[in-house]
Amino acid sequence: MADGRERPKMLIADTEDGRRQLKNIFEAEYQVVETKDGGDLFAPMSENKFEVALIDIKFPHAREFVMRLKSDDHISEIPVLALVSNLDDGAQAMNNGATDFLMRPYHPLITRHRVRNIVDKFMVERLLAHSHVDLATLDPHNHVELDRLTGLYNRDAFCQRAAALMQTNLDQKYYIIYFDISCFKAVNDLFHVETGNSILRTAANYFKRQVDPSVGLCGHLEADHFVMCIPQNKINVGNMLDGLDGAIQALDISHNILFYAGVYPVNNVDLPVDQMCDRANMALKKIKGNYMNRYAYYDDGMREVMLQDQMIVRDMEAALAQNQFAIFLQPVYNVKTDSIESAEALIRWFHPINGMVSPGKFIPVFERNGFIVKTDRFVWEEVCKFIRQQREETGQVIPVSVNVSRLNFYNLDLLEFLLGLLEKYDLESWMLKLEITESAYTDNPHQLMSIIKAFREEGFPVLMDDFGSGYSSLNMLKNLPVDVLKVDMAFVRELEESERAYMILKFIMMLARELGMDVIVEGVETKKQLDYLTSLGADKIQGYYFSRPLPVPDFKKLVESKQNK
Repeated sequence: MADGRERPKMLIADTEDGRRQLKNIFEAEYQVVETKDGGDLFAPMSENKFEVALIDIKFPHAREFVMRLKSDDHISEIPVLALVSNLDDGAQAMNNGATDFLMRPYHPLITRHRVRNIVDKFMVERLLAHSHVDLATLDPHNHVELDRLTGLYNRDAFCQRAAALMQTNLDQKYYIIYFDISCFKAVNDLFHVETGNSILRTAANYFKRQVDPSVGLCGHLEADHFVMCIPQNKINVGNMLDGLDGAIQALDISHNILFYAGVYPVNNVDLPVDQMCDRANMALKKIKGNYMNRYAYYDDGMREVMLQDQMIVRDMEAALAQNQFAIFLQPVYNVKTDSIESAEALIRWFHPINGMVSPGKFIPVFERNGFIVKTDRFVWEEVCKFIRQQREETGQVIPVSVNVSRLNFYNLDLLEFLLGLLEKYDLESWMLKLEITESAYTDNPHQLMSIIKAFREEGFPVLMDDFGSGYSSLNMLKNLPVDVLKVDMAFVRELEESERAYMILKFIMMLARELGMDVIVEGVETKKQLDYLTSLGADKIQGYYFSRPLPVPDFKKLVESKQNK
């Protein structure tokens, strides 16, 4: 809590895996009380004062518990959310008296915000019911507008109040400034979560001191993201970041914690504040991680990027329906046998007006809006078609790896879908390799470990893509039972210039061998890089030195030419 009081309590009655996931999501905001079997849900209610309860609707006595909510004055004082696996169970639970429901699997961001909004709404309704006060007369700084951790305005309140402030002072020029912290996930991983919370509260208190509430305001959007609306003549962004550095350094945390800022000069007060925040965040992303320049201003070039993103969103469904997407295959060479051992499937978009759209432009958009799930499934099926066709034409199979974007792990039918493809095209699981990234691990490690185990039990080889690109690579390697490491191409680029890169890569190769894993080095572009790698014992190579990603017909010709040598 922002004022130092104890965190409110949350009751969780769920399966062991569900309790673990929910505790990871909420332990920063709540004191979590767990019940393992749901045998007596009323006992913890009588012993504790909870702010919210999350109850597995399948637990013994759960339905009875939910149905008693309306008549039990003590329990009806808190919202109870049913934990369900389908909409029918959720609807039934609400019909029986539950305040709302949460669907499995639990997406951390969605789950956190859904519970927060329900708790805030419930508190306001309860306040009105008990005090008979009109909502318009409530204190403008009431709980529903303020973020629980920092005491700053939450996203909705900030947007509403910033819009009103700018509309009321049309003669004033404003900035919307978006702040966040470099590698904040690393801070939470290296230190206790309370250390991260302390950083956020310290930053919030600093912002409060810097912004005169009569002329500006600030908010906490989520995680380490803050936002400010302030007159342009009332702030020096560089000085503010310097002062913020001093406030954070006073916490004496043995980690270099740096805030970055993106600044949007408001030139149209009628633009929704959410969009202003997006533009400020766009500017921030241009310089985040740059130690020399820690703030940037939004410009029209960034607007072009935004318009391009809008085009992508507008045309993506039609592109899938009209077969504008295609797979390209990049071979993985075994330098010892001078053969193509496998391939990686990559998606390409051939737009009827704009030509070939770079994956670097559309993939991030798809990952943000969730469309990546559909395009991933398109790629998987196209790959299965190719493998089946190649086997029928040549009698041989070249295994192909496909990317499994992290959003897929929230779909309950992921494994079922993949197994369905194997059955549909009469393939074996070893023929389809599954590539995951480190970001999927940092999002939800317990869930990912469970899914990878299920993949491997069904015989799918699992590859860790871009290994070494994240801060927690070794910790992840300890926990995840993957079959192959694909080494981040950044190591390859630096091999010729950095002795350290060479030594780290040598260590990774040795470690992988000790753990019984294969290693694929990607991004190899020169003979000198290849010679370095082969001296380390690397024998599986992917990169432009051997071949670019190729359309399927060209890949088939390449394979045929290698086999005829």
